[in-house]
Amino acid sequence: MVTGGAAGGSLGLRSCGGGSMTAPNPQPSPTPPPPAPSPTPNPSPPPAPVVEASNVVLIVLENINYADVVGSANAPYLNSLMTQGTLATAYYANVHPSIGNYFMMTSGNIVSTDDAYSGTVAPPEIVSALTAAGKSWRVYAEGIPAAGYIGGDTGAYQKRHNPLSYFTDVAGTAAAAQIVPFTQLATDTTGVLPNFVMIVGNIYDQGHDCLPTVVSCMTAVRLQQADSWLKSTVPQILSNAGFQASGLLAVTFDESENDNTNGGGQVATVLVGTNVKAGYQAGGMYQHQSLLRLMLEAQGVSALPGASAGAASMGEVWK
Repeated sequence: MVTGGAAGGSLGLRSCGGGSMTAPNPQPSPTPPPPAPSPTPNPSPPPAPVVEASNVVLIVLENINYADVVGSANAPYLNSLMTQGTLATAYYANVHPSIGNYFMMTSGNIVSTDDAYSGTVAPPEIVSALTAAGKSWRVYAEGIPAAGYIGGDTGAYQKRHNPLSYFTDVAGTAAAAQIVPFTQLATDTTGVLPNFVMIVGNIYDQGHDCLPTVVSCMTAVRLQQADSWLKSTVPQILSNAGFQASGLLAVTFDESENDNTNGGGQVATVLVGTNVKAGYQAGGMYQHQSLLRLMLEAQGVSALPGASAGAASMGEVWK
């Protein structure tokens, strides 16, 4: 029989010699080797920009409030384009008067609010961005005397409505030859259009002024003239094979007539194209810098100039 020690004591083991026997300490397990480091994966390349439109065409009309255009019987053709494409319902010009809006939609900066501005505009702007990306461009200006004209107002042509003529990488360079008379559009639309096209109407066809024969120049009359010009001009663009394959047409107004909301007032902006939603009303709040971003991103251009780099995206217009 094995007896314990004093009551409540610990149970002891005795060796043969009568001494106590101590249990051996367990040996520590060997430390496992550290795992081999995982190879660092190569960073994934950024996704390639999605080209929504290989041809982008910009037409700017003049000085009419949104409410006087949308749903108006004085602009049946422009309203028909709204059903074919997207109407931006909360689009605002940036400033009064005209020139700052033209600069914003092509350079991302207002540059000047003086319609008599005679300076120049250095890159970055839409021409430098397109050129760096290997894209072509052309301006069709109604009323200029010859290709390459970058001079001042002449007849019904107003230079301030042709912002690319102020750019230092255009004026005084071989690139000025890409500013051509409007009459060349009819020929070019039967072939291959440049990647970016800006169409500059004269002061009557843009709706800036009434024809000299008009006795009482009211907003409705100016809008009727602009709409008539659109009806004869836009179908040339829409019938172009390249545009039909991958095109974007943007028709906007430089500024409102008498609205100062968000700087230049609410204006109608209509987008039509191969990949543009039809019959859609875009609800985002946009200004001309967002249009500049849309036009460049549509062609896969990622280096955005000026305020367009941080502008609200108009991506909701795509299908």
